[in-house]
Amino acid sequence: MEFALSAEQRLLQQSIAGVLSRASPPERVSAFAQSDEPIARDIWSALAEIGVAGILIGAEHGGSGLGLLEAALAAETLSYAFAPSPFLGSAILAPLALAMSERDDLRHAWLPRLAAGEAVAGAAIHEAVAGARDSAGFSASGGQLTGAASLAIDAPGAEILIAADRHGGLHLVRTVDAAFIRIRTIDATRRFADVRLSAATAEALPGASLERLRDAAFVIVAADMLGTSQAMLDRAVAYAKERRQFGRPIGAFQGLKHLLAEMAAALEPCRSLVWYAAYAFDQDLPEAPLLAAHAKAHLSEVSRFVARSATEAHGGVGFTDRLGLHYGFKRVGLDRQLFGGPEAVREHAARLQGLVA
Repeated sequence: MEFALSAEQRLLQQSIAGVLSRASPPERVSAFAQSDEPIARDIWSALAEIGVAGILIGAEHGGSGLGLLEAALAAETLSYAFAPSPFLGSAILAPLALAMSERDDLRHAWLPRLAAGEAVAGAAIHEAVAGARDSAGFSASGGQLTGAASLAIDAPGAEILIAADRHGGLHLVRTVDAAFIRIRTIDATRRFADVRLSAATAEALPGASLERLRDAAFVIVAADMLGTSQAMLDRAVAYAKERRQFGRPIGAFQGLKHLLAEMAAALEPCRSLVWYAAYAFDQDLPEAPLLAAHAKAHLSEVSRFVARSATEAHGGVGFTDRLGLHYGFKRVGLDRQLFGGPEAVREHAARLQGLVA
């Protein structure tokens, strides 16, 4: 048995990278980060044309019909370019919630539009997964949701929102019925908002599992950290080869050489962990929830080490806006806390194994 990516999976990553090189160069990333654009529509439309928006959506609804492994590979490639896109909310969480639900009417209404990139979806499940504050969360009653939630990913500019109530039920809410307060997080390449609902009309999604959505989110966020970390490592290696001191490339000096090697050694095993966690999710293996949690928690630690070390390897210029490294540094910083920090996710993993009293 060959444990490697298929030719089709590698081609998928190459295709996405090619589109991003044209649609999302560093100048476009910087422009988005410094703007108030809710969505980089030009980038998302370009990605939708090659099937990224509908990567988990079946062919019957105009999607690519692929699995979470392919979605993780896409997330890895998107984050390698620090690309601003509503990938997690619109291509992962909303399609999965709709696919799991028993609502054929909602699937027919929204999946084709999501696959085409015509509609964008956000998700307000962070606190339901990570643990809500006492005053946070939505109450469901009579087909309506009332309450508040923070860190709703991809909510600004979205047409629909997948929201979790305090009991773990999932609902579809049209954003015209919601009030958003834009949150400016440390990561300027993605958009988040606080959401306020006051007796907002909500379509319940019976059959959709918050736990399954949580596992998918863990895997995709881990893949995002993997791609971002690899980009920062590659930039550090390239800089070490070209920057010269005392007549030699700085990469020839033992201290920096060892640091680069430590970064590569820490990051490489993460690749198989993330890929296998995504595979386990697709195959619905019993260990899938545990693997998803381990991938999220472990990448949270490794990506922080790589991002910090790669920035330091550039010397003083690494801390400036000149190279754009700060976009990756801040992106993994937010990923580390999204849907729960590593400590909380490890506690969740321990509970899955019966290791918590």
